Amino acid sequence: MKKHNFSAGPCILPNEVMLKASEAVLDFNGMGLSLIEISHRSKEFVAVMEQAQSLVLELLGLENKGYKALFLQGGASTEFLMVAYNLMEKKSGYLNTGTWSDKAIKEAKLFGDVSEIASSKDRNFSYIPKGYAVPSDLDYFHLTSNNTIFGTQVKDFPKVDVPLICDMSSDIFSRQLDFSQFDLIYAGAQKNMGPAGTTLVVIKEDILGKVSRKIPSMLDYKVHIAKDSMFNTPPVFAVYVSMLTLQWLKDLGGIAAIEEINEKKARLIYSEIDLNPIFKGYAAKGDRSSMNATFTLTDESLKDTFDTLWKEAGISGLNGHRSVGGYRASMYNALSLESVGVLVDVMSELERKG
Repeated sequence: MKKHNFSAGPCILPNEVMLKASEAVLDFNGMGLSLIEISHRSKEFVAVMEQAQSLVLELLGLENKGYKALFLQGGASTEFLMVAYNLMEKKSGYLNTGTWSDKAIKEAKLFGDVSEIASSKDRNFSYIPKGYAVPSDLDYFHLTSNNTIFGTQVKDFPKVDVPLICDMSSDIFSRQLDFSQFDLIYAGAQKNMGPAGTTLVVIKEDILGKVSRKIPSMLDYKVHIAKDSMFNTPPVFAVYVSMLTLQWLKDLGGIAAIEEINEKKARLIYSEIDLNPIFKGYAAKGDRSSMNATFTLTDESLKDTFDTLWKEAGISGLNGHRSVGGYRASMYNALSLESVGVLVDVMSELERKG
């Protein structure tokens, strides 16, 4: 029986996507060959790459607006480096809202002065800073839209006079935004789009070519744009599954449709967290993530009982990150409302037993 998968990533994918992907591994498009056997330069796979790139721009509303969609490798961790390599001449600014922001800042410091514009480190990243000003002399301003570990999410993005860069690894395609406010978006596929192995980068071309340093080919966005994400052999399976997932999302009604479902899931679990005296939410209420609900027990003596209950209910991946402890329910696009309901029923049952 398929479990209710609350893993923070690699995460749950739509069942129909998994079925199509498994069929392609055995025989891709009736070719008598596996998807992972064919040439990445064959017309069959080139069509996959082009469709994936097209779906990205269509879903984000960025068609014909000067953006390119790239499928690269190395995860968001490599983008921490590439963003600074390609865009920072002298000075950049970062909003520090957690572990991944910290890592991005560390890499950027290799290339120039980094200004930490605001931080929520003072309360172990349990909230999103507000009321900060972004200087106009920066090469760019970087933030992380959703923080998987701490369960916080940026609800209002700042108006800035410099390029706005966003790590959307854990909430890309989950909610409607004006994506044209961002000059570069990057996201590891394994949270909301596909399996681990590829990283989506959506970039406005006119921000490139403004640094004086020489950039190694593999780390140069302009090179990857010129080669249509095929400067080197792309991760064909990860790109194909991402394409299938994007098509699934389009057929569902796009980001507007999935946002409505995601909001229902978030309301359901946060209502239980707030009403059930056995649980306490970790993130500040106004900054709670619709993707990752973090919570703890108010009575740790109930831990063994709760752990037994949710495992017996077929729930997987609920343990919280060591930085926070407790529990983390990751509710990415493909997780059903029914699965969240199962978890809430278990939480209610613990209250009755307690």
